[in-house]
Amino acid sequence: MSIDISAFTEKYVKKKKEFEIDKMFKALVRLKGSDLHLKVDRPPIVRIKGELQELNRAPIDDEEMTRVIIAIMDERNRRILNETGGADFSHQCEVDGENWRFRVNVLNQMGHLGMVARRINNFIPDLEKLFLPPSLYEQCKHSQGMVLLAGVTGSGKSTTIASMLNYVNRHYRKHILTLEDPIEFLFTEEKCLINQREIGQDVVDFSIGMKHAVREDPDVMLVGEMRDRETFETAIHAAETGHLVFGTIHASTAPSTIGRILDLFPATMHKAIRSALAFNMKCIVAQKLLPSCMEGVQRVPTVEIMIFNATVRKLLLEEKDAKLSDAIRIGITEGMQDFTMSLKELVFSKMIDRATAFEVAPNVESLKMALKGIEVKEPGIL
Repeated sequence: MSIDISAFTEKYVKKKKEFEIDKMFKALVRLKGSDLHLKVDRPPIVRIKGELQELNRAPIDDEEMTRVIIAIMDERNRRILNETGGADFSHQCEVDGENWRFRVNVLNQMGHLGMVARRINNFIPDLEKLFLPPSLYEQCKHSQGMVLLAGVTGSGKSTTIASMLNYVNRHYRKHILTLEDPIEFLFTEEKCLINQREIGQDVVDFSIGMKHAVREDPDVMLVGEMRDRETFETAIHAAETGHLVFGTIHASTAPSTIGRILDLFPATMHKAIRSALAFNMKCIVAQKLLPSCMEGVQRVPTVEIMIFNATVRKLLLEEKDAKLSDAIRIGITEGMQDFTMSLKELVFSKMIDRATAFEVAPNVESLKMALKGIEVKEPGIL
């Protein structure tokens, strides 16, 4: 059941730049945390180096929770919260003379309001400084097609995709158009013309934004998240008509992303969707963030890369998805890699320790063999 917040709206909405909740956001920034969690009857909780830690203060009660959250919400998001039980938006505040942005989700849980906020870096890190495989640079150079970043929440997808777009911004004279909910990284134009549109503020929804986008002369497009059939259909249409489309999707591996996409459509459309993917998808990158053992580096990404070469396209069209993992392993010379290869390189480079690698390895025995330098021969896949 959604909570009726209308009685609190006039009382708590304040037209000023400094909000009560900003004290918690400031603590998050100063502690170099990534996320802020607010739950009734618990003190504020921050995630630092991947672990949750309580702030040293009293628990939050219902009255304080409502007061601090409603104050930073506009009328639209208050309406969405009442109607759906949750709302997403961005918030910013000044910390030690520097403006910081946060991606905020407000939720109802067991009759109480709650909030989770992700700190967004003020700068977009260079692609070269994210410890990512060099083959990702090549995915920024396509003139058309689709590149998807897959991963769970908090896997670093947004940072990677922003860095890829900024690589385009630094090297090419193109028009970049983004559709985001909400806008996260703010780009500074270098060689590119960049327009950023926020869902709900600049355009009603992703579907309408995508329909507008193809008439706005973009060369490169970012669709914040492929979350439904209509969004994906319009995005793949944009790729088919000569645009380079970047997007994110919730999936755990590159091969499993195919099934995640097909699940958006009825079975009668799967053959057509497979064909559209085979001829327009350039690459699927799956990513996870791991705690680093390098000094001065909190987390590093482990990355799986599936490039749509002739073998991958053939397997996709023939519905042999189970063999896509084998295609990745034999495609190393084309810039592909699976999570086992990635973890091996991270251990050898002393970016993560062996315990961390084994904890997240999809196949522990395969990783043990890889670390010993034993090459596993792959069976024929065609």
